[in-house]
Amino acid sequence: MTYIIYGVLILIGLIFLSGIRIVNPDKRAAITRLGKYMRPANEGFNWIIPLIDGTDYQDITEQMMDVESFEAITKERLNTKIDLVVFYKVREDADSIRKSLYKVSNFEKQVVRIAQTTARNIIGTMPFEKVNSERNIINNKLRETLAKQSSAWGVDIVRIETKEITPPTRVQDSMNEVLMAENKKTAATNLATAIETEADGRRRAVIKEAEGDKQSRILRAQGQAQANVLINKSFKGNAIKFKQLEVTQASLQDNTKIVMTEKGVKPSLILGNLTGN
Repeated sequence: MTYIIYGVLILIGLIFLSGIRIVNPDKRAAITRLGKYMRPANEGFNWIIPLIDGTDYQDITEQMMDVESFEAITKERLNTKIDLVVFYKVREDADSIRKSLYKVSNFEKQVVRIAQTTARNIIGTMPFEKVNSERNIINNKLRETLAKQSSAWGVDIVRIETKEITPPTRVQDSMNEVLMAENKKTAATNLATAIETEADGRRRAVIKEAEGDKQSRILRAQGQAQANVLINKSFKGNAIKFKQLEVTQASLQDNTKIVMTEKGVKPSLILGNLTGN
């Protein structure tokens, strides 16, 4: 009897252990019973009935899906090779997990097919020049279309990136020639601008030098004029003093009375030997 009890307990323990399901934080799970969806299994500890219940797991982290290279025809009928990368994420709520597991068969392949078809439709309405220069527009249109389709599967399209757009060889050669011509034109323009700048700098330097010489001449002329004025004043003063000296000398010789005034010398005759008035 003891062995039977032990055996039953061991069996119960094994059944319990076999029904344990641990869901990691980066995943969610759905529990089915006899092939029918029953309930979600969130992260952490979960228990199911062994042999009756089943568990299907779904990754909820952001995933990157590399869309295989494909060809698309532009508006001017050029065969262009396109490489896309799709970033997507399954929503965490229980309904989205159930949809991603049971409402679509391999939604990754579905996303790839829709991305290729939509890209061909968009590129078919655009000339190659715009296809190559307006990648963001293509990416946004692709994302909008895919988001509408994938929403029914519980999947969010995070973003789409166009990795590479490869034109036909002859178009690529023409583009390279145009690019080289534009580079040469830019280099020539830069050289002309540098030469013009250098010439303008020399012209400004000559103007500055001329202005400096002109100012120097003006200052020298002004200085000379002021010096001449001072010389003239000095000369007039000396002449007056010299004249006064001559008059004084002559007066002394002729016994003339000298009257000194602010305006100069005013001689006055005296009587005889300076004995009178």
